[in-house]
Amino acid sequence: MKEKELMIEGMKCEGCVTRIKNVFSSIKGIESYDISLETKKLSVSVKKEKVIDEVIKKIENLGFEVVDKI
Repeated sequence: MKEKELMIEGMKCEGCVTRIKNVFSSIKGIESYDISLETKKLSVSVKKEKVIDEVIKKIENLGFEVVDKI
């Protein structure tokens, strides 16, 4: 299992957080995740590293920007 933290710009309310959470149901390979509006951080655990690229793509398709991959 791989863990990654991502910074997401553009989240302004809980509705934004919910939109991002809803996308995760369509991505296979996510073990767990935690998203914080306050810190704009997404912590995600995935089965395979390539799932991270799909997570980033789906978040950016919603209009948010992934600005830092930790």
